[in-house]
Amino acid sequence: MSKKDPNYVVKLEKAIAEKYGEETIQNPKKNWNEEKEEQYVEDLKVLYQKRLDSSTEDKVDVDGVLINKKLFNKESNRSCPVCNAYSFKRRDDLYMTKYQCCEKCYIQWVEDREDRWKTGWRPNK
Repeated sequence: MSKKDPNYVVKLEKAIAEKYGEETIQNPKKNWNEEKEEQYVEDLKVLYQKRLDSSTEDKVDVDGVLINKKLFNKESNRSCPVCNAYSFKRRDDLYMTKYQCCEKCYIQWVEDREDRWKTGWRPNK
């Protein structure tokens, strides 16, 4: 093994200072004072107060899980009112928006009978 240079750290700090400036090798406590400490503590209090306020906002119980009301930005009904099937398919979104049914129900009950569907007809169960 080769011998380690005892002045390696000094040389490294000098190279860093030349490349990035003297501030990069200074001890962070050098420019710290009571005024900065007070400002830092005040900022921490504000941050924790914001976190406390946001954590105690109105929450909604959804199947035993508390969810923040802000997360509910729109009503989303994923169940087909005709067959009660639950779906995440994009095509179902299209048919739900236009015909209030899933793709399967559209093919079975609505396709080529859109006028009857728009007047309010629905299949009997």
